[in-house]
Amino acid sequence: MNKQQLISRLQLEAHPEGGYFRRTYTATQLSSAGERPCMSSIFYLLTDDSPVGHLHRNRSDIVHYWQGGSPLNYLLLSPDGKLTELTLGPELDRDQQLQLTVPGGYWKASHLAEGEYGLISEAVCPGFSFDDHAMAGPELLNQYPEFREKLAFYIASR
Repeated sequence: MNKQQLISRLQLEAHPEGGYFRRTYTATQLSSAGERPCMSSIFYLLTDDSPVGHLHRNRSDIVHYWQGGSPLNYLLLSPDGKLTELTLGPELDRDQQLQLTVPGGYWKASHLAEGEYGLISEAVCPGFSFDDHAMAGPELLNQYPEFREKLAFYIASR
């Protein structure tokens, strides 16, 4: 299956972070604070014509599950300034991971470095809300000058 067939079959639409997505589940139960669903889930696809999931952070923890296609590279920046890079993909003997948990408050970005597409699923707990989401801007480069070059690649033009 090629990327256009996958986008059509999964009914994906353009995502503000880059790539394509569709929410596939929203829990009917509310979080303990009663403000949001306990959990939500999406398909998320990066393609060769939209290969970057731009740098952003969420309030909720998010578990990423590799689903198919090519591996996806991730960059994570913790609230205390630790930078981590890793790859979601099927080749465990090459240090790729099938699953990744990103704690709430971490900056994260993803990138399809090769291939036509990379498909993941995400489970968000408590459920995703754009009210809890922030895109990184150029000011983040000044906050972490030691990572300026790496972070700049993932910051969306405004």
